Amino acid sequence: MNFGIDRLLADPELRRPLEGKRVALVAHPASVTAGLVHSLDALAACPGITLSAAMGPQHGLKGDKQDNMVETADFTDPVLGIPVFSLYGEVRRPTGQMMSSADVFLFDLQDLGCRIYTFVTTLLYLLEAAAAQGKAVWVLDRPNPAGRPVEGTTLLPGWESFVGAGPMPMRHGMTMGEMGRWFIDHFALDVEYRVIEMEGWRPDEAPGFGWPQDRLWINPSPNAANLNMARAYAGTVMLEGTTLSEGRGTTRPLELFGAPDIDARAVLAEMRRFAPQWLEGCAIREVWFEPTFHKHAGKLNNGLQLHAEGRFYDHAEFKPWRLQALAFKAIRTLYPDYPLWRDFPYEYVFDKLAIDVINGGPQLREWVDDAGAAPGDLDGLARADEHAWITERRAFLAY
Repeated sequence: MNFGIDRLLADPELRRPLEGKRVALVAHPASVTAGLVHSLDALAACPGITLSAAMGPQHGLKGDKQDNMVETADFTDPVLGIPVFSLYGEVRRPTGQMMSSADVFLFDLQDLGCRIYTFVTTLLYLLEAAAAQGKAVWVLDRPNPAGRPVEGTTLLPGWESFVGAGPMPMRHGMTMGEMGRWFIDHFALDVEYRVIEMEGWRPDEAPGFGWPQDRLWINPSPNAANLNMARAYAGTVMLEGTTLSEGRGTTRPLELFGAPDIDARAVLAEMRRFAPQWLEGCAIREVWFEPTFHKHAGKLNNGLQLHAEGRFYDHAEFKPWRLQALAFKAIRTLYPDYPLWRDFPYEYVFDKLAIDVINGGPQLREWVDDAGAAPGDLDGLARADEHAWITERRAFLAY
């Protein structure tokens, strides 16, 4: 199993078009080779490559920023002496100064396969800037650890944001290289684009279903700690738009949820009563936890933990977006006046509820809050969008 970076380093013919060009790398802590050498160091030591700059996305090139909307400053790499520009600081779109630092931009970010994970939006912004400045973008492709399944409603027109790059469902089932091709087609971008594809990626095969078992997991962001989180994320990320803890401040963030004032066993029982089919493909376990920071810090929370792993995991049946929506519905049913929706600025959107920004529209929240809404109402909306996306993306799949 070879990722794009491994193939580029091993094959002089792949690198030949980079000779004589200034090269910039977009990277984070999970941008490593099969031997766990960071891509920045590996490229700096590679013959024929002239590194002139680097860029870091949300959480920084070093991955040191814990939470959303915690910005990273530009700095100079102390070893290589090149500028490292932040794409999550004063700006989120590359500036003209940033784009003037190189001729070719290598994009080597490990993604989670979810629309809201901001690295996919960073790719779009880079492609748009490269098209405007006449620069080239190469994606050094990496696996989508959530595999090929598609789930969720499509982002509605007018709901675009840093967590909503375009009209795709929450769980899109594409690699970054494939997504770049879709962006170029959908937004009619005139840009020099190349994908250094993986070798041996088999997203439909057990046990990894997208994540190769011979590669170590390295956090692409501080709270993306393992494959279980990556699989659950298309659902658990919605917790960021609620008053429920998503487990930040614990050792298992975005794999569990809870609050000091809910009965998790009652919530799970209501979920099983209302839509048991949405609980398939994983195990759900009652937990108690006390976050050391973030929501409900220092308080004992009762909650549920998802286990989309081991013998409990069914790749085809697991539906994290529906499962988390079901949890919200159960809480609303048991506690009709519960202050579920968190009202705060989310990823620089100040005039919309965070839960709606996350979902690219109000449909999920409205379904949760409608006492008469049935499972089929949400399922019908999502299924139409999911089938449409599966058809649309087909032309851009490389594996």
